[in-house]
Amino acid sequence: MRCPFCKEDRDKVVDSRSSDGGRVIRRRRQCLVCKRRFTTYEKIGEGFKLYVVKKDNSRVPYDRGKIVGGLQKACYKRPVSAEQIQRITDKAEEMIFRNFDKEVSSSFIGESVMKQLRKVDKVAYIRFASVYRDFRDAGELIKEVSEAITEVEPGTGPMLFGD
Repeated sequence: MRCPFCKEDRDKVVDSRSSDGGRVIRRRRQCLVCKRRFTTYEKIGEGFKLYVVKKDNSRVPYDRGKIVGGLQKACYKRPVSAEQIQRITDKAEEMIFRNFDKEVSSSFIGESVMKQLRKVDKVAYIRFASVYRDFRDAGELIKEVSEAITEVEPGTGPMLFGD
């Protein structure tokens, strides 16, 4: 595997994990020349195609990069690491591939990503939702923001009478 930084072809595998319900192997590698780390993914390539059914009923091939790109935009200048973005994408993909094998709706993908992102960063979640959900007016956006900020995580709510 060529290092994306120095282009050398000498590396070692530091960590391997199964992802996507066992359909993908994620490998962390370290270049033996420049010592930088990078991630690779191994997938079965035998004619497996998942198509995304968009709102207008058109179909496009599934592209993980579109999820990552959307998350990067939503997380711009937020305390969300590239590794967290990859984990969110991995979890969303796991839900997608566990439930669909030929076609998946863009709405399922968006909801899967938002479910994971909401747990990580509420501001990034609102940014993503504002593009994905295409709010018709400010009232819808305000409602979504108020629901996100009033959501109480288990164990973080107010203590009542010495609980």
